[in-house]
Amino acid sequence: MATIYTAEALSTGAGRNGHVRTSEGILDLDMAAPKEMGGSGLGANPELLFAAGYAACFHSALQGVARAEKIALGDSSVGSRVGIGQNDDGSFGLTVHLEVVIPDLSHDEAQRLADEAHRVCPYSNATRGNIEVTVSVSDD
Repeated sequence: MATIYTAEALSTGAGRNGHVRTSEGILDLDMAAPKEMGGSGLGANPELLFAAGYAACFHSALQGVARAEKIALGDSSVGSRVGIGQNDDGSFGLTVHLEVVIPDLSHDEAQRLADEAHRVCPYSNATRGNIEVTVSVSDD
């Protein structure tokens, strides 16, 4: 693969309860473990950042697929829920649920486009076989 762009970030402090900053300073965030994991919940956390990144990347993939097929998506959206939990062996793992909304298309056509976006999305390709990812289409 020929790399087109590289993002850089640095974590300092105490990881989930520390600070992250990207090299160009666009993201500059205090981190805090969520309350459910014993933290204050008063800052960003890796799961929030992953959810935001995956939603945006998947939405771009969806738009690219639709554009290639000359299909207008109208007022589409992609929501992402990232869960974290402990595996049976004591390690931690993630789950992802992507919810696609394309009001101007039939459910079947929207699902077909979402499935194709899942095939080409870089986040989907990175997680495939490693993280349980479900993609659903909502008619809302």
